[in-house]
Amino acid sequence: MSVLTINRNTIVDLVVPRSAAADVALITAGAALTAVAAQISIPASPVPFTLQTLVVLLVGASLGSVRGALSMALYAVLGVVGLPVFAPLKDGSHAVGLQAVMGATFGFVIGFIAAAFVVGRLAERNWSSHAVKMFVSYAVGSIVIYAFGIPVLAAVATGGDIAIAAGIMTPFLVWDAVKAIIAAALLPLAWAGIKKLQG
Repeated sequence: MSVLTINRNTIVDLVVPRSAAADVALITAGAALTAVAAQISIPASPVPFTLQTLVVLLVGASLGSVRGALSMALYAVLGVVGLPVFAPLKDGSHAVGLQAVMGATFGFVIGFIAAAFVVGRLAERNWSSHAVKMFVSYAVGSIVIYAFGIPVLAAVATGGDIAIAAGIMTPFLVWDAVKAIIAAALLPLAWAGIKKLQG
């Protein structure tokens, strides 16, 4: 049994045997899914519209606090060391290394780690199996991401003006609301389906 999965109550714990090898595979898979979601984007400046936050918060809710946070930390490290896992820039290239760390959107990447932990913690308390609670946990996770991302966005792109940076992110609220509805439907349905299969 892996130390990361003791006393956990997430959806993957219903279907994946608990072991260190399983944890490593799940953490890696979460990072990979986030990287794929980052490539599904609508270019915008300075922050593109992507499916990342949906996947980040679903990973947190599915894996739990520790594994979810480690998955997002792995994702961040992969981008920093040079793999093209972050959302593409307007010219189609990818920020890597120091360019990524100093970029306007890196605060959001750091926020992914904290948000996955928070949403994962709520999932461990059975929030992911209930549609309304899942919606609320997604909203909380989104706030955490913004709390990290907007100050960095302000520092890099708006001369430190938090209000302007928050204004830049306003159009994303509708996009995030749609993703919250999707998340609120997906995980509770998955819980119900798995429990039905297991009798």
